[in-house]
Amino acid sequence: MRAITQNTVGGPEVLEIAERPTPQIKAGDVLIRIKAAGVNPVDAAVRGGFYPLLGEPPFVLGWDLSGTVEAVGVGANGFALGDEVFGMPNFPGQAATYAELATAPASELAHKPKALDHAAAAALPLAGLTAWQGLVTAGKLKAGDRVLIQAAAGGVGHIAVQIAKARDAYVIATASPGKVDFVRSLGADEVIDYTSDDFVAKAGPVDLVFEALGGDHPEKSLKALKDCGTLVVLLGLSDKAAAEAAARGIRVERISVRPDGEGLKELAKLTESGKLKIHVAKSFPLEEAGAAHAFLATKPKGKVVLTV
Repeated sequence: MRAITQNTVGGPEVLEIAERPTPQIKAGDVLIRIKAAGVNPVDAAVRGGFYPLLGEPPFVLGWDLSGTVEAVGVGANGFALGDEVFGMPNFPGQAATYAELATAPASELAHKPKALDHAAAAALPLAGLTAWQGLVTAGKLKAGDRVLIQAAAGGVGHIAVQIAKARDAYVIATASPGKVDFVRSLGADEVIDYTSDDFVAKAGPVDLVFEALGGDHPEKSLKALKDCGTLVVLLGLSDKAAAEAAARGIRVERISVRPDGEGLKELAKLTESGKLKIHVAKSFPLEEAGAAHAFLATKPKGKVVLTV
């Protein structure tokens, strides 16, 4: 099979198309013929050596996938040959979805929503599960809550806005000037241009903040929260910010996305009901994975996808 490999860490140019052995199916797994693979910021961080989840190269990147079941291992229940599936298997271990074929535990997959083509379905799992697990599982978002979503035009953010609206929250979102209209089109009740407006003054006080940027943003986000509110972060919190949160009774949840077949089913329901649409900024053929990574670095709206 063809796959994208790298023999060293570095820029997008280290990604190369190569022939690799067909992966061997194990008990509980299915073999998937991949139609599309999502490209995520974590992929670029691993490629560049900034986040060594996969150890030293050579390795094959990728976690998001959408495709058809090619073979079913012993004990892999719920799927049959030819079924269309999507998922984010094995994270943070190697899933190797930048390839024509990959294996995945059946429990970490779901049937592809009919409302989505393979490109959109491949764009959904990692970003969608991050948003779902952050807002619903960790954040315990309720109808009527005021929620602030940072970086709302990105892969995770644009899905988070729609999940929050589907759960009847009041959504305040931040975006750069060129992306304000896009975020508003997702259903956000208020959109703040963070380059010219003070989001703390305009947004607060809120019940929940979903913060995916890191740096000093979590500390700033605390100031927009009500006492005893909830801050969900992806990239951690400084000691100073943690102390402030504790003093004000603010619950801080740091999340790292995990495979979740049941969560995928919930996301699929939202797409089938029309409450969740996935924006694919651009698709690239598998052999142009390097170009896809270079495009991702421009911070486009929504998601980037490889088609196989």
